[in-house]
Amino acid sequence: MRILLITLMLLLSSNANAQFFKDVYKDFLKYGTFYVAGNVGNAYETQRPNYFIRTDPDNLYAIPTVVDNTVYHPFDYRYGIGIRKLARFDYEIKGTNFYNGTENNVALSAPTAAVKGLEYLIHYEKERERGEEFINSRYFVRHTGKYHIAKLEQRSQGNVDFKYFSAEARARLPIGKKFSVSAGVIYRTHEKAYGYNPVEIWLNETDEFGNAANAWYTLGFDYGYNDWYYTQEDENGNNTYNWYWTDPDGEVVAYTDQDFRDRIMPELMNRYNNTIWDTLPSYGEVAPIVGADFYHYKNKFWLHAYGNYLLPAHKYLKGEDQFSYLHRDCWGVGGHIEDCKEAQWDDFQVGLMFGWKVSNAIGVFIEGEYTKFWDSRIYNTNFGVNLTFK
Repeated sequence: MRILLITLMLLLSSNANAQFFKDVYKDFLKYGTFYVAGNVGNAYETQRPNYFIRTDPDNLYAIPTVVDNTVYHPFDYRYGIGIRKLARFDYEIKGTNFYNGTENNVALSAPTAAVKGLEYLIHYEKERERGEEFINSRYFVRHTGKYHIAKLEQRSQGNVDFKYFSAEARARLPIGKKFSVSAGVIYRTHEKAYGYNPVEIWLNETDEFGNAANAWYTLGFDYGYNDWYYTQEDENGNNTYNWYWTDPDGEVVAYTDQDFRDRIMPELMNRYNNTIWDTLPSYGEVAPIVGADFYHYKNKFWLHAYGNYLLPAHKYLKGEDQFSYLHRDCWGVGGHIEDCKEAQWDDFQVGLMFGWKVSNAIGVFIEGEYTKFWDSRIYNTNFGVNLTFK
């Protein structure tokens, strides 16, 4: 009897485990695709070599040194790994026979999915572009029901220094079979202190007498550059003077202050900003969000228009308040303006997918998306006419 009970329990357990894995497969893995892919290509190269002349500051008429200033990059590459389960809208045609991680489905942006249920994308990649290496990733999970939308998304794009996380929950109201509206709340993070320019603040610092506390050229000293005074006498006996600049290795990089300011300072300003930004914590803010989605599809005509709008009622839950985007207009000569009023803002994302096969030989299409988040503006548009000869 004991053996019979043990056998029965094992069978029941086995059936339960089998059913569990069947449910996991049906809800998570079925219609999903796992991929490992990459590519290798030539790096960007200038059409012709780039040279400059290095002269002796003590003798401008001595034989100069010609220096090859051309930048030679190693080959570009990209490789990634991921798993995805994203439904395509009827007008979206799979571009290739295999997924490689570069696809950008409309499902990632449109408020309403092409199908109800669970969708996801888990992607990680490494790339080298013009000699610089970057890490990119995108994690996306969304569940769409008749009356709800829940979504989590994380995206990191190393080559443009873009890092983003969001979590949102919305109530959804279908109006007929083609139109729906949604409303809810969204939480977003951003790593960069948008609206805060550290080097501008540094240059605007004043002393007790209201004068500039930091001369612009002293930024060069902070990064190991030095200026050297010199005079020149022309054929008429007139004397001129200036400063030439050397880098931390002692190499001459500019022969006048203006030359140093115009060519070297922009890079130093970016270095300074990046150093300060790296010391600031990340930011997190919450805001109400509304969306709308219209979808009509026929074989010869389709229209998909969608939009997301974040209302100007943002509340920061994470990060230093005075460096938040609400205080972007609160900096001036002397530093932070303490009694400055916080400035709200609008963020939005809109998209349009339109196709019309006017006849068997003529087709017109428009595909575009525009996103405005904080100071970032991202747009991507394709449009044209197809003529098919038969």
